[in-house]
Amino acid sequence: MPHKFSPEGMERLLRPDRLGAVNPEEFLRSEGLKDGMIFADVGCGPGFFSAPAARIIGGKGVVYAIDTQDEMLSELKRREDAENIKAVKSEENSIPIEDGVSDFILLAYVLHEAESKAVFLKEVRRILKPGATLLLLDWEKRVEENGPPFEERLSREEALGFLKEAGFSIETISSFGESHYKISVRK
Repeated sequence: MPHKFSPEGMERLLRPDRLGAVNPEEFLRSEGLKDGMIFADVGCGPGFFSAPAARIIGGKGVVYAIDTQDEMLSELKRREDAENIKAVKSEENSIPIEDGVSDFILLAYVLHEAESKAVFLKEVRRILKPGATLLLLDWEKRVEENGPPFEERLSREEALGFLKEAGFSIETISSFGESHYKISVRK
């Protein structure tokens, strides 16, 4: 069974160098996040991407910061008081948000943690609007000092298989820094 990232290490998730030289706000803009959108950060942790997304979408948009761990959501709320961020406690395969509300979903380094990846992705797909984007970031399947253990990582091919099984249409696949990949899909 895959392990979940421990809340005890959440400060590591907030380090400015977490993704190398990537600025999360610039990154999300370059991927298509815009003013007024409904954004879901599934597996948001303490908000590395949620807070920058809130600045991008502005007062007319909403950020659903979704996590299974109370500690992560508490830290997000402690650090960010933006009115357009809604912290949502979920179960892995049950997100308490209505169908088809999100214009853009980010899954950053969480798919490898899901116990039933296809079931999890189908639940994520449920809250996405038709034609909307899901962006997946995850670790390359190789042995490294940082990140999850090798045996818990998913290769790009494995991730693509789960995404296709969940009914997504693949848009783009690329490297994201030295240790990660990025896959953009549509509902």
